[in-house]
Amino acid sequence: MINGVDTDLIVMGIWGIIFAIFVLKLFQSICLVPTKSAYIVERLGKYKSTLDAGFHALVPFVDKVAYIHDLKEETIDVPPQECFSSDEVNVEVDGVIYISVTDPVKASYGITDYRYAAIQLAQTTTRSVIGTLDLDRTFEERDLISAKVVEVLDEAGAMWGIRVHRYEIKNITPPETVKNAMEMQVNAERERRALLAKSEGDKQSKINRSEGVMAETINRSEGEMQRRINEAEGKAQEILTLAKATSESIERLASVISSQGGQSALRMQLGEQYMKQLDGLSKQDSRIVLPGNLVNFEYWMDSIGLKDDKK
Repeated sequence: MINGVDTDLIVMGIWGIIFAIFVLKLFQSICLVPTKSAYIVERLGKYKSTLDAGFHALVPFVDKVAYIHDLKEETIDVPPQECFSSDEVNVEVDGVIYISVTDPVKASYGITDYRYAAIQLAQTTTRSVIGTLDLDRTFEERDLISAKVVEVLDEAGAMWGIRVHRYEIKNITPPETVKNAMEMQVNAERERRALLAKSEGDKQSKINRSEGVMAETINRSEGEMQRRINEAEGKAQEILTLAKATSESIERLASVISSQGGQSALRMQLGEQYMKQLDGLSKQDSRIVLPGNLVNFEYWMDSIGLKDDKK
């Protein structure tokens, strides 16, 4: 006993503390590495090994897990930054990087913080690419900017133990004055297209109307021509029919006249018509100048060659 303190208790306490520390370290030396993870183990401050997924046991007081890396693909937001286009317009650009760790050792010892380095390199590359483009092209060449950033990050990532899968630009925000000017330009372009479409519509409408009038005129002229042709053919047919009928009637009349008693029958019929015509002259208001021998029926018949068969 020292100054009233039991030395055995002190020794037991010290050994108890040492045992507790040993047990704690023993438990800490047991590592259960999850899937898609990698643990970097250092022995006495020097790199020793990389632990893959599964159960691992370390040497207490000698080995320690210095770095833990997640091997799954992760996204890193690139904060907004101001960039100047080639036509000296200030725009604000932000994006997102998709990366994954491919070499845990290089990711631990090749660079202090690969996430921060990737963000900085993406920002500087974006600024340099946008500086070569006009403002209008920055909105059209997003794929070009993304491809260039991925190319530069891949070159650096080979030394950092990471792989850059994609880089996407989220927003390209121009100043408010430029936005207003662009909106006015878009509205003017929309109005120009509307006027152009309207003029094209009016032009096509006039063309259609003129073609309709032309087709109508042609149809009318063709109809009129066909009508006249039909009328002409009808008149020609009528003339031919009348001529044929007249010819047939003359032939029959000639045949009748040349037959026995034909001339007498014809004289009788003409005499009947002659008497009817003379009867019409007896009207009170009729004034007609006639030859003196009008009443001489026999003279008229003889003059046309119709003689009485009885004579």
